[in-house]
Amino acid sequence: MSTPSDDNPMAMASQSDKEQPHVQHTEDFAASEPTVALFGADSASLPKGYFYSPYFLGSMAACGLSLLGSVGGYALAAPILGIINADIGPNKNIAWVPLMFPVGLAVGQTLLGRISDIFGRRWFFAGGQGFGLIGAIICATARDVPTLIGGSVIVGLAGATALSYPFLIGELVPMKYRFIGTAYACFCCIPFSGLAPAIANSLATRANWRWCYYLMIIFNGLSMGSYLLFYHPPTFGMKHSRKEKLRMIRNFDYIGIFLFTSGMVLFLLGISWGGNVYPWKSAAVIATIVIGALVLTAFFTWEVYHPMEEPLVPMHLFRNRGWLIATLLVSIGASIYYAFGIVWPSMVNVLYAEGDQIYAGWLQCCVGGAFTLGQVTGSFLYKFIGSVRAQLTVTTLIGGALLAGVASASPSDVNLPIGLLIPGNFFIGWMEALTLTLPGMYIRDQNEIGVAVGVAGSVRSALSTLASTIYVTILNNRLAETVPAAVRPAVTTAGLPVSSVPALLAALSLGTPDAFSKVQGLTSPIQEVAINAYKEGNTSAYRTVFFASLAFTGTGILLSLFTPSVDAQMTDSVAVTLHKKKEEKDLENAVQKQLETESTTH
Repeated sequence: MSTPSDDNPMAMASQSDKEQPHVQHTEDFAASEPTVALFGADSASLPKGYFYSPYFLGSMAACGLSLLGSVGGYALAAPILGIINADIGPNKNIAWVPLMFPVGLAVGQTLLGRISDIFGRRWFFAGGQGFGLIGAIICATARDVPTLIGGSVIVGLAGATALSYPFLIGELVPMKYRFIGTAYACFCCIPFSGLAPAIANSLATRANWRWCYYLMIIFNGLSMGSYLLFYHPPTFGMKHSRKEKLRMIRNFDYIGIFLFTSGMVLFLLGISWGGNVYPWKSAAVIATIVIGALVLTAFFTWEVYHPMEEPLVPMHLFRNRGWLIATLLVSIGASIYYAFGIVWPSMVNVLYAEGDQIYAGWLQCCVGGAFTLGQVTGSFLYKFIGSVRAQLTVTTLIGGALLAGVASASPSDVNLPIGLLIPGNFFIGWMEALTLTLPGMYIRDQNEIGVAVGVAGSVRSALSTLASTIYVTILNNRLAETVPAAVRPAVTTAGLPVSSVPALLAALSLGTPDAFSKVQGLTSPIQEVAINAYKEGNTSAYRTVFFASLAFTGTGILLSLFTPSVDAQMTDSVAVTLHKKKEEKDLENAVQKQLETESTTH
């Protein structure tokens, strides 16, 4: 058994230019006496039964439950906004509900990663799930849309905790199993991500939309309890000497936090509002985007030119080629996915569902379900296939080609787009899952895994939000052209007065019998002609968005060709190990004593 004089894992771990120490253990984990806390170890040196202990399994369960409790807060609500708005609205600001989630992720992941790297993770992750629990309760009990939006802000910020699983799981499992750890996390997302449209529509039509949030309350509560009971990583007292605590708190990058948070929120809200909540030319959109961009520029200038002991974002990450490529690729994977995640639900409702919400929900799962299945499969198989460069290149190429083929879809045949969407999103999901793991693999110092993965997650959220805005803008602009161009000549030839065309276009967008009844001169045969022409006009607009996604696919293929190998990192090393709750004070005291001894010696 190691004693304080054998080695000093905490002190050594705080020095980025030294190797992680390894402490040998042979005792059974459940029965062993307190030892100096492990900050990193070789898996072979861990106590017998460590990976089957309640602490390890409970921590993994907490992470999986957190994904169920957080992802659903966005994915279940987004497909049924119309139903929610009809119940507690109507309110034109209902679109803000899904907009809050990516903004919360973009801000929260960087802050959580960096702060928990320094001050310890346990209370941040348990607190994050408690925060999510509060947000879910507010949403579940909301009686109006503004209250629902407020709860969604909290849900989005708390989601940063759950979506930080690449570094939480990554540091708990041996590095050679990190991809399998990602597979486990993605598997946990299947119900409320891959199958979200079907589940949401079923809950809304057969029970109540509030059940989407009741489920989030249950899973957030279970996750918070699991973190509190089982998740005991190194504490602040195990990472730093008592003398360092006040210094680190005093010298932390508070100005960087303010600039990053305010700049990111303003910029992402601006691009999310444009063409959705407000017109692009409105002062609210232009001013928010410009001010946000300027503040973010000030943030990077501050981080680069102002020397700090504890910067929010270490700028050396951006000089790491592997990390930078992986960060861009994970953003590209999400950006390709969102093109179809945005357009396919609209295609289903307009072209294929015929008003059947349950059927529509299952059809919409073709995108998210296949993507999530690809994430699980690709992550699980990586260790057995190897060659990250080849896998990324091949999956991006095949997935992009298949998805581009959806542009040939016909309004009368649902089989072709389904046959292309499922394998296409499967391969893009495979690619994206690998790149979720890679940012934490390429860094030299595993003590920075939180900020490395957190910044990558924030970049992913920001760039994919920007891509989504591009897609929505393209779609809306094209619909304004293609739908009138297809409908007007078809219905006037069929006998509808020209003066009734604007009212008919409005009725087609609503799709309700009451709206059609108000169109002067509309007969059943003309209405059928109008609906067919409306479908053709929409199909033409969808094609443009699918072709636009090729720009991201091509960029992804090029970046994949330059992705460094991670074969050398596939080792038995465990970045962080857990301890038992009863050991905590003894471990902190032992480490502090050793740090004081070394300080006196040097």
